[in-house]
Amino acid sequence: MADDQHEEVSKKVSAEEEIRRGITVMRRVVQGRSRGIILDVYWNNQGQLIEPNGHTLTSFIGALVRNEIPITCDDWRNKELNESKEKIWSEIKRCFNIEEERRGFCMKLAGKLLRGFRTFLSSKFLKDADGNFVDAELPKKYESLISAEEWEAFKSKRQDPVVQRISATNRERASSPAYPYRKGRVGYGRLEQSMLQKEESSETSLPAHVLWKEARVGKSGVPQEEVLHVYQKCEELSQSLSPDDTKGILSRALDVPEYSGRVRGKGFGVTPTSLSIKKGKAPSNRELHARLEAMQAELDALRREREASASTVYRDASDKDSINCTFQPNIPEGISHCQLYLSSPYYWMVGKGKVHNVSGVLLHTRELPAGCLKVSVDIAVEPNAALPYPSDDSDATTVHEAVGSFVAWPTNLICVGYETPTKSKSKDNTIPRHTESTVSRKELQENEVSNASAQQKKEVSNASTRVKSSGAKKTVARKKPTTKYRSCLRTFLEMTDIPIGGVRTVHMEVGIFGFDHDQMIGNEDFMQVFSHEEIGVTVVNTYIRFLYDKLMRPNGLDVSFGFLAPATVNLDLILSRPDTVTEYVLRILMDNKDAEKLFFIPFNTGGHWLLLAINPIQEIVYYLDSLGNDWTTYPDMKVLIDTVLQAFRAQRDIQTSRRGANSITWIKVACPQQRNQIDCGYFMLRFMRDTLALGRLKIPTDYFEEFKCAFYTKDQVDEIKEEWCQFMIELNVCS
Repeated sequence: MADDQHEEVSKKVSAEEEIRRGITVMRRVVQGRSRGIILDVYWNNQGQLIEPNGHTLTSFIGALVRNEIPITCDDWRNKELNESKEKIWSEIKRCFNIEEERRGFCMKLAGKLLRGFRTFLSSKFLKDADGNFVDAELPKKYESLISAEEWEAFKSKRQDPVVQRISATNRERASSPAYPYRKGRVGYGRLEQSMLQKEESSETSLPAHVLWKEARVGKSGVPQEEVLHVYQKCEELSQSLSPDDTKGILSRALDVPEYSGRVRGKGFGVTPTSLSIKKGKAPSNRELHARLEAMQAELDALRREREASASTVYRDASDKDSINCTFQPNIPEGISHCQLYLSSPYYWMVGKGKVHNVSGVLLHTRELPAGCLKVSVDIAVEPNAALPYPSDDSDATTVHEAVGSFVAWPTNLICVGYETPTKSKSKDNTIPRHTESTVSRKELQENEVSNASAQQKKEVSNASTRVKSSGAKKTVARKKPTTKYRSCLRTFLEMTDIPIGGVRTVHMEVGIFGFDHDQMIGNEDFMQVFSHEEIGVTVVNTYIRFLYDKLMRPNGLDVSFGFLAPATVNLDLILSRPDTVTEYVLRILMDNKDAEKLFFIPFNTGGHWLLLAINPIQEIVYYLDSLGNDWTTYPDMKVLIDTVLQAFRAQRDIQTSRRGANSITWIKVACPQQRNQIDCGYFMLRFMRDTLALGRLKIPTDYFEEFKCAFYTKDQVDEIKEEWCQFMIELNVCS
């Protein structure tokens, strides 16, 4: 027994000999102070110590603690240590240029370093490989810091059964961490600093889960699969959780409890207080009702203004030149693209077309009604909306029935400029830009009521039209997009149990995804739209229901277009259950095998939305990715789609040559590109919306000329949000 104990002591002596580094006393700092050199220290916006000199200050505090505080100290809050703490702080201020308010941080750091030193002594000298206690002598290396009596008292405490039980529990917990930290002595603060510097980012901080992942990347530079799984889960949660959520995304992804005063993934020095994480006081029912009544009064007043504006009597129509040229000076002379509005029951866009502001123009050989212009209706946004002046010649009474014909439209309900028509080059090879109506800003700001559809787009017009007018460019302010529907929906939401965990359902009939089901929708889904976060599958599905109800079915487009459920066709299921995905897609295609149809697949790769549009009869796959990637980025996706189309061909008994057997065509469309990490979902929804608005089965390689642009503006993204919110209100989701 004695021999065994002697052997263990020998092992500890060998361990001590291996520690060749001397005691840290920070002579450089002390010598610099004697020469009048005071070191500056720096902090990030979360109150963490960073470089330069962050590491130096940490080491200096560690040296002071080892000299001033006995290792037998079990409670850092013991008032008997106040004198020693004061001395430590005094020494820090003598050597470093540091503010008084940083004292709390430094004292907490000192306590942490003391605990680390005591743990080091215990594990290196008082335990064997199995964690059993070893009665070792005072290490010679630390004789200048630790007295013999202090060492014996320290050993005695370490033999206490309570201490050993706690030690065993902690050792077991730390023995095999699932996600070990791999950055050594580099803390989260300095790690974040180095990442931001490397990326040359203007940001001042990074999300906790991004730091957490980087902290677990070793020398190989490749994170473990388990770490990537957690990170991916965090990315998904970040699309659905509100920024005000009091439980961190990382804690939810790890499925572990969050300790009070701790911010997981941010490191030492960061607390909920320093990040200003606090719950806002929920408004009372009285406050909510008052806000709702005020909003309702505002809507009623605006509605009365619209009705009064629509009933205004304009000049006599006998002076055609006055009516068509000078009555509405902000509508350019000639033919211009426009949006068509109605003012009852509220101000809303019902169609798109072209306004003919030409001197002496007639409508079906008749003079135009007073205060009206001649328009051609190209697109019915609200197909069942009644025409302000029904056409006697064509028997058209609704916007849908008027598509392709000419009608009279009140001048004050025409908004010029909604799309980018075919480009026409002028002599200097530039594209002349259409002047946008300054009245659109004045009138639409006066007439704006919860309008999900009112969205202007930059327009280039026919060069000859520009020559007929002044030929000079006009610079005007664009219409500020409305947020009324979002405000109303948010108010309605706060009066329900949804913010505290309640859920509602939106019915998805069989014609949408090929199966009948109810889509659950909760507070996190609403917050994605309200707070401009990355949207999840619930928002995508319910917006598809909007497209189906508002654009497809009323216009008979359901025979030419279809959708596949993103919850069933996504990269995660393709990798885990490819047979399930294949069976579903093939079933939908076979159910529609007798007619040419374009199927939209809102495809989620795990943290990014893109759009696949498949024409199975023509065996064409259109690939629209707002990040500019191509299908080779997701080879498993391409393999599955190709397999399905080949099976579809075989089940239709279509004979092809051996060369044509693999002739499936993939087309990368040069679609608008997002400029941040959030908008991919909104862009994907807009791609579907643009295609349905035009009703075309072929998507040009360089995208539709009518909607071509480098990127969608914030206003265009907001239009998607407003449409979604309006639709949720119409469905009484908050009831």
